[in-house]
Amino acid sequence: MENNILISPSVLAADFSKLGDEVQSVSEMGADFIHLDIMDGHFVPNLSFGADIVRGIRPYSNLPFDVHLMITNPEIYINSYVDAGANLITVHPESTSHIHSVLQQIKKSGIKAGVALNPGTPIEVLDNIIDVIDLVLVMTVNPGFGGQSFLSSQLAKISKIRSIIDQENYSIDLSVDGGINAKTAALAIDAGANVLVAGTSIFKSKDKTYFEIINRLRNIVP
Repeated sequence: MENNILISPSVLAADFSKLGDEVQSVSEMGADFIHLDIMDGHFVPNLSFGADIVRGIRPYSNLPFDVHLMITNPEIYINSYVDAGANLITVHPESTSHIHSVLQQIKKSGIKAGVALNPGTPIEVLDNIIDVIDLVLVMTVNPGFGGQSFLSSQLAKISKIRSIIDQENYSIDLSVDGGINAKTAALAIDAGANVLVAGTSIFKSKDKTYFEIINRLRNIVP
C-alpha cells in the first residue's frame, strides 16, 4: 500500500505569519492535499481561522483543500467554504442534528464529503451514511489542539473501517489525523490508512526539509 499513501499537511502547525508561503512550500515539496482545521471554540475548545483565510491562501496551491470542520452546525457554513475553495469538507456526526443531510449538502455543492470519527465515536455511525461519503477521517487524538500524542487505541477502529471499505469495495479514502510521525505513520498504514494528516511532524521539524519529511511519511513500510 505504501505507493498509494497520500500526505495532507495540517497548516494548523504552520507559521501563521507566512501562511501563504508555508502552503506553497509544502505543495511544491510533494504534498497531496492541504489540510485545514476549522475550529469554533464551541465544538472544540480552541479557535483557528475561517473561510476568509481559506480564500486568502487558495492562490498559493493547486492541491485539493481538505477542510475539516470542527464546528457546531456546519450546515450553516458549507457554502462559505465551498466558495472559498474547499475541494473536500469533513464534518463530525456530533456537530449537527442531521449528519446525512449535511453530507448530502456537501455533495450537492459539487465537492467531496468526509466524516470524522473522534476517539469516542463508534464505527456504527457509518452504517447509514457510508454510501454518501468519500473519506473517513479517524481522529487519533481528541480534536481541538495540535501537537498531541497518538492514541494507539484507535488502530483497531482503523482496521475495522478498512475491512468494511474493502469488503464492500467502496471508493472511500481512510485518513488518520493526530500525532502522526514516522513511527505512528507506520502503525496507521499497517492498520489500513491511505491518507496521513500531519502537522507538527512536518512544519515543526528542525533538522529535515518539508520534502524529506513528506517523502519519508509516504514511503514508510510498516
